[in-house]
Amino acid sequence: MGKTNLLQGTLDLLILKALALDSMHGLGIARRIEQITKETFEVGPGSLFPALHRLEQAGWVSSSWGESETRRKAKFYRLTKAGRRQLETEVEQWERISLAIARALQAT
Repeated sequence: MGKTNLLQGTLDLLILKALALDSMHGLGIARRIEQITKETFEVGPGSLFPALHRLEQAGWVSSSWGESETRRKAKFYRLTKAGRRQLETEVEQWERISLAIARALQAT
């Protein structure tokens, strides 16, 4: 099974989920999303960094400069308290939406 395009609105949720355990830099976030979706979704920098900027503007993530595992300067992102609340909200919304879609697909 190949890579799948993300549905509109799901990238923010996956970024928040990827950052739920620890802060990480952009490439680490992209790798984590691939890992937690069992390589179903691949997030390129053209989608990832605008989304991170948007999440930072919303106050859901914060960033600081640090050193990556390869000793390169990298921007690290972490969830804020507001971001943790937003993750909970988005998970609840996603569960309601996915249940409704599943019901619709099973309708006869």
